[in-house]
Amino acid sequence: MLADMVGRAVSPVFVGRERELADLTEAFEQARKDAAVTVLLGGEAGVGKSRLIGCFAERATADGAHVLNGGCVELSTEGLAYAPFTAVIRQLVRECGAEEVAALLPEGGARDLARLLPEFGEPSGDTESDTARARLFEQILTLLERLAERHPVILLIEDVHWADSSSRDLIAFLSRNLRAAPVLMVLTYRSDELHRQHPLRPVLAELGRLDGVLRMDLPRLTQSEVAAQMAGILGTTPEFAQVDRVFQRSEGIPLFVEALMECGGDCTFPDSLHDLIIGSVERLPEETQRVLRIAAAGGIRVSHALLVAVSALSDVELDDALRTAIAANVLQVADGRAYVFRHALIREAVHDELLPGEHARLHARFAEEIGKDRTLVPPGRAAIEIAHHWHSARDDLWALVSAWEAAGKAAKTFAHREMMQLLERVLTLWSKVPDAAGRIGVDHTTVLEQAAEAASACGEVDRGSKFVKAALHELDERTEPARVASLLVWRSQFTKAKRRPGVLDDLRYAERLVPEPGLERAEVLSKLGSYLIFSGELAEGTTHTEEALRIAREHGEETLEAELLLNLALGHSIAGRIETTIELNETAQAIGERVESGRSVLRAIANNVDALNNMGRSVEAIELALEGERLSRKYGRYRNQGTFIANNRAEALEALGRFDEAAELVERILGNDPTLRTRHHLRRVRGDVAVARGETDVLKSVLDEVSAFGTVPEEFMQELTTDARLMIGLRMLSGEPLAALEIAERVALEAQITSKPMLGWRMLGLLGGICETVEELAPERVAALRAHVEKAAAAMTVDSPVAEAYRLGLTRDHDAAAAAWERLARPFPQAKSLLYGGRMAAGAGDRDGAASRLRAAHPIAGALSARPLATEIEALARRVGISLTEQAGVVGQTGGGESPLTPRELEVLRLVALGRSNREVAAELFISAKTVSVHVSNILGKLGVSTRGEAVATAHRLALIG
Repeated sequence: MLADMVGRAVSPVFVGRERELADLTEAFEQARKDAAVTVLLGGEAGVGKSRLIGCFAERATADGAHVLNGGCVELSTEGLAYAPFTAVIRQLVRECGAEEVAALLPEGGARDLARLLPEFGEPSGDTESDTARARLFEQILTLLERLAERHPVILLIEDVHWADSSSRDLIAFLSRNLRAAPVLMVLTYRSDELHRQHPLRPVLAELGRLDGVLRMDLPRLTQSEVAAQMAGILGTTPEFAQVDRVFQRSEGIPLFVEALMECGGDCTFPDSLHDLIIGSVERLPEETQRVLRIAAAGGIRVSHALLVAVSALSDVELDDALRTAIAANVLQVADGRAYVFRHALIREAVHDELLPGEHARLHARFAEEIGKDRTLVPPGRAAIEIAHHWHSARDDLWALVSAWEAAGKAAKTFAHREMMQLLERVLTLWSKVPDAAGRIGVDHTTVLEQAAEAASACGEVDRGSKFVKAALHELDERTEPARVASLLVWRSQFTKAKRRPGVLDDLRYAERLVPEPGLERAEVLSKLGSYLIFSGELAEGTTHTEEALRIAREHGEETLEAELLLNLALGHSIAGRIETTIELNETAQAIGERVESGRSVLRAIANNVDALNNMGRSVEAIELALEGERLSRKYGRYRNQGTFIANNRAEALEALGRFDEAAELVERILGNDPTLRTRHHLRRVRGDVAVARGETDVLKSVLDEVSAFGTVPEEFMQELTTDARLMIGLRMLSGEPLAALEIAERVALEAQITSKPMLGWRMLGLLGGICETVEELAPERVAALRAHVEKAAAAMTVDSPVAEAYRLGLTRDHDAAAAAWERLARPFPQAKSLLYGGRMAAGAGDRDGAASRLRAAHPIAGALSARPLATEIEALARRVGISLTEQAGVVGQTGGGESPLTPRELEVLRLVALGRSNREVAAELFISAKTVSVHVSNILGKLGVSTRGEAVATAHRLALIG
């Protein structure tokens, strides 16, 4: 049997890697006990990375680990997406069957894996590329987490320097999100191949900044280690002179030591490493060399059946030809009746020996045979294998046809970058192939359109813009107006992504091209109406959206109907009609649930979280957000929509003065790599906390990241108002009140700044606060600003307790405002109002009134760690001659003593009182079990007790929890 043959140039003794084995073992122990760990293992080609992780895997398996193996192949760079993860899932199916794997996933989750393996049936019908790919990532994450609940998991992914874009993205996603699961992920790569522009370099740099990611570099062997390797191969101790020659020639690279030992260690030093490696092949029989050259054209791994078909040899003839190659350890027998080159460098060296004609003929033969029988390659690989071989054969016609087919397969797995690259190959070959359109059944413009869509999905904005420009150049709007309109919509989205002018012009032009009330018009109106609503042009945006809604209903397009209802709800939200907003969102959510559109359901929830918070129902908003985040995981949309809902939850936490929780949530969600716009929203929430707490460096980094200091204006009101608020906060923290006043004056002149009441009231409240703070420095300017603010407020809608609290502050009824903020459980603006009331009382000579207000405000500021506010209170108290520690009647202060526990500690304690374990508390509060343990320790210390039971009893006695 070929499988029984063992190569003779590989040492049976594992040499010189005990320190690296110990490091991997330590990383595995860390993953088992604490949280997931990722190891980035780099080293030169041939230095022994595979041997190292193979030995480690054997030991870990014996220690109870579940080892999963996935490897990247050169073919990945041409469009074979998810190769290492497909291999891992195929391994699991072999081990326990597709049904058991599917049972580990949420209901319906296996249909997402069907995009990688046919064993899981038909893929889900969801074609929303922006979220379906994210859902596939979520399912693989869930699968690893569930497997790790049974046994600790080690995921080995080799040769990530060949990884396709989708695999690189998925690797980064898993590294950020595995967190508490006992999973060790080991990634190997050739460090000598990472040139400056290599796509893996930024991924490694990003991973290197994450907690739980370790970097290891595998060095060459020392001379004594080379001697040990030689002794293992020879079975006897080599002479020093021989060791010295081999060490000098191999430079300590184990693969080269083996090659030198093949020629007895005394062969002439080769002109190149290529010659050294190929030498072991050239000593084999000619027929064996011929078959090896055929196998090399097929890749590092080739099935027996495929090699028989391409070589035209019988089974017996092939066995005879390969027997000596296996005995020489050039080839190895793999599972599934396949042959694999012992090292990729050997395969590369053999392939490089092919003559030009031989190269073209062999690759063409592989393409032909796979085309006849696609079962000759693993499931899902035939299309890209055929495309690769025809491209390598330099056959323009079939390279074009096969690239088009492979692009379609890539689309089904949402491998957008790979799809784009394959479509670029089609476009490059188009002029070389007569009747190219007839060959693939579509015209050149369609290829450009699909390339633009793929570019959009993978974030290649500049390339997408070029595809759209080229497509528009080929079309005549008089004969194909709808097609031109669709491209103009695409161009508007690329323009918006680049933050350049012209978005609205393109959308209006597109709308004029499709005047008939069909679905093409509805799609254009949907984008146009949404853009106008977000830009503050409510009347026109609403009109267009309502027209699109009528068309959608006439055509029975319920998914589009739900999306349009959500757009209308946003319009009502901007106008301050929040009750109507909530009703429309709930209607859209019901439609989304009926048609199984997770996108619509989650968008409705996200919008209602925002609406509830703006009505002052922030606790309800948080509860709804937690439900939305749970559903987003169920739908596989957490990274996209779940993180947006989490951002809205962070806003509600910030509004309630739960600054620690808000900041912690922001940092955790940022680790999930949200979309750029969601990331900026999250950073802005962190900026609001930084303003309250005086974290100037954090605030500067936020403003730098969101480009608030740039000259390009934001197009949406939310970003504009928030950036202005944060910049004012920075100037105040930096001791530049007049600079803050200047920004406030500039903002007040923006008519649209108050066009959205939910944002406008907060901005007007901030401007009013600036007036209170800097009045003595510039009384005339402040008087003008205050008049402008009061005029704007008079024209604003007051339809929520939050708006009413802001209105009371602007009318300078600060005691009533403080009471209103207290009812809303918003301590930070409550303390601000008390400060302003105290300032007014002091100005009127009412020293006792000032004292009562400042004494109420000061402990609130202290509990919030709002140092700038506390400093303002203390400064005013010193100026008036007030002691902040004396007890007196307090305006707006709640009864009872101050809790020794922080809000987060109280939350943890309430759950502990319900009998929750640390892990259960962590899951419910979306924090790590280690963080819960720290909170519990703090609680015990503050309450002076030693057990959780004593802490609960003490808390009840002190009325800290109900």
